[in-house]
Amino acid sequence: MKYPDLLAPGDKIAIISPATTVRPEYIDGAVSLLRDKGFSPIVMPHAKGPAEGSFAATAAARIADFQTAWCDSEVKAVLCARGGYGCVEILPAIPPSMLRANAKWLIGFSDVSALHAMLHSSGIASLHAPMARHLAEEPADDPCTEALLRILTSAEATEYNLPAHPDNFGGEAEGRLRGGNLAVLNGLANTRFDMLDVKPADEDTILFIEDIAEPIYKVERVLWRLRLNGTLNRVAGLIFGSFTDYKPDRNHASMEAMIRQRILDWGLEGIPVAFGFPCGHTADNLPLIEGCMASLSVSPAGVTLRMECR
Repeated sequence: MKYPDLLAPGDKIAIISPATTVRPEYIDGAVSLLRDKGFSPIVMPHAKGPAEGSFAATAAARIADFQTAWCDSEVKAVLCARGGYGCVEILPAIPPSMLRANAKWLIGFSDVSALHAMLHSSGIASLHAPMARHLAEEPADDPCTEALLRILTSAEATEYNLPAHPDNFGGEAEGRLRGGNLAVLNGLANTRFDMLDVKPADEDTILFIEDIAEPIYKVERVLWRLRLNGTLNRVAGLIFGSFTDYKPDRNHASMEAMIRQRILDWGLEGIPVAFGFPCGHTADNLPLIEGCMASLSVSPAGVTLRMECR
């Protein structure tokens, strides 16, 4: 796994909109925050449009912004302004050789999980982390923002210590951390970008997933796929982030109740499983390093996730 270089004061951070349209004030707010933190943010030409339907710009324009930012040796990180839908259009246009030759931090979540999967397939670490709206609206000393900046600028390990969740399953695991938005990653099934397909030859994997506005049965359907393809029997640990904007159904009172029952039904309670991890479509969205070596400890006392940045 290739880790991008650390950032130093004055380094350039490019802001792109690889998917859905973004309110300009969110981009402006992110620029202000990054500048105040000592960086040199640059807004790529099509980040604010002109929009094409629901997309921030045409596919060609969004691809061009990504390629230009990625190939600029002075740009040390690329911040995605928003997810939504559209990142998948970028994937076939970016050769792995270009990614490896110009490795830098990619920052984002939600639909940006498709870009994380692209980088993971090329062996490059990236950051599942807050985007422009978070940087614009949350306080400058927000813990998630501070964690993001710390990972970008420091080689020290990052450790999160969280309270226990009643649905957790205890245990300890070490492995490579990977995951993201479940629906987006599931859409890449059976492609070279399929980050949910954990092969027998893979290093031990700690898998994290989150989602928004997905009915319980649709999440359950994807979990069944991961059960049937062997992924859930091969992972060393599981992290379930935020599942928001859904309703209970006639089968399950909550998403967590469904997941917990499936874990018991499938005999997965022997690995550490953390519920309610603060990542996903909530203000409390801790940065996770895709592809890093991590350790996960789940006990009645709480949850500890430690990520090695180098």
